[in-house]
Amino acid sequence: MPIDDTAEGGLVAVPGALALAPEPPAADVAQQSRRRGWYRYAWGAHAFPTTVTAVFLGPYLTDVAQNAAGAGHDYVHLAGVSIRAESFYPFAVTAAALLQAAVLPLVGAAADRSGRTRTFLTAAMLLGVTATLLFYTVTGGAYLWGGALFLAASLGYSTANVLANGYLPTLADPDERDAISSKGWAIGYLGGAVLLAVNLAVYTAHGPLGLSKSHAARVALASAGLWWLVFGTAGVRRLTAGTSRPASARSRASQSAASPSAVSRRPDSGTGYRQLGRTLAALARNRNALLFLLAYMAYNEGVQTVISFASTYGNKELGLGQSIMASAILLVQFVAFGGALWMGRLAARHGTRRTIAGSLTVWIALLVAAYFMTKGAAWQFYLLGCAIGLVLGGTQALSRSLFAQIIPAGQESEYFGLYEVSQNGVAWIGSLTVALAIQFTGSYRKAIISLVLFFVLGLVLLARTNLRAAIGGAGNPVPERL
Repeated sequence: MPIDDTAEGGLVAVPGALALAPEPPAADVAQQSRRRGWYRYAWGAHAFPTTVTAVFLGPYLTDVAQNAAGAGHDYVHLAGVSIRAESFYPFAVTAAALLQAAVLPLVGAAADRSGRTRTFLTAAMLLGVTATLLFYTVTGGAYLWGGALFLAASLGYSTANVLANGYLPTLADPDERDAISSKGWAIGYLGGAVLLAVNLAVYTAHGPLGLSKSHAARVALASAGLWWLVFGTAGVRRLTAGTSRPASARSRASQSAASPSAVSRRPDSGTGYRQLGRTLAALARNRNALLFLLAYMAYNEGVQTVISFASTYGNKELGLGQSIMASAILLVQFVAFGGALWMGRLAARHGTRRTIAGSLTVWIALLVAAYFMTKGAAWQFYLLGCAIGLVLGGTQALSRSLFAQIIPAGQESEYFGLYEVSQNGVAWIGSLTVALAIQFTGSYRKAIISLVLFFVLGLVLLARTNLRAAIGGAGNPVPERL
């Protein structure tokens, strides 16, 4: 076969011969490798929020605290304070949220200044993985040990999540970010769902397998750490050392106007909370970027509270069993895989802001539907779970990609630290709203409908945000469609 090997890009057949596909440019190959690594990390890391926090850890750690309290006793003791055994895990969640609020922006700023994001990501992942694996050792009444491990594991997961999110602006051009972010969320949900399905099968068949319920729960918890370690390590290896990207001409000009010396260096003036204060001040000057962050804080608080309160609502108000709750959570994970991809396509066709606004309208409709659900009707709960899955992943994925557009070059991890704090650091507001609604009305239905306020507030703030001005104010190119 006659072949001309002088053509640029690879071997090409001369006329009349079989053509060989040209080799893609090396830069494209490297970028595809980085994206696959990012997706692979998401596949592994999502085992933590599904298997650990959504299903197994809360009930198991509560049982451990009750064992420590002993028969006929309702309280355990922490630093001289008596707390109900049933309240220990919620208090641990609150403590974890406060710890993350204090640490995450600082870690992100340190990663940006050093240019060693991958090193920080690896360290955070190993902290989370180690603590998750050690959940296997929490037995008897070791509730303090379990609580300490939860603080370490959740800090490791959230920190790693901040640093992994910081790669998004380097993995895609502005017009591609919705699709890349949506695909990352979808793959993460699928990875978490696969492991959760295995763990639920093992937990359900614990007797024939020779395991007690508590032992099966510990196996499930440890498996999440192993899953995260294997796939997360394989993914991180494909990422670059840092997340730096070249500043646009507009960004350099705006930095020069603010500070002539800022053009030639990374945003490394000051350390710790001083640097965080400067970042917050810069964000406040970009009014529209701040409006979007506030909008996200509002509607995401509604999303997170619905997720955490759904099982309680199904059990206490609708009278559905624990097996239905677990299978519904699993169903949501699988549906969210397709939902994230579907909403990514909608964003490409109709714009990101419009798609997010549409999803928030759907969330409001779902809360109204939940208010009118019939007691004992499991099929309604499953149908609600499917609908939630359709908008859950997409709402989160598109919000992440939109936020990535308003981050100044060189401050990716630091800004995503603020983003993560806005997601986890205020996690008590939604739960407090539900608690107060139950306290004053005695109704779970009125508590669930009270969450509509968060989505309405998010819609209003999103409508008031000039996204093009927010993106331009950060010195970034504005995508054709928003």
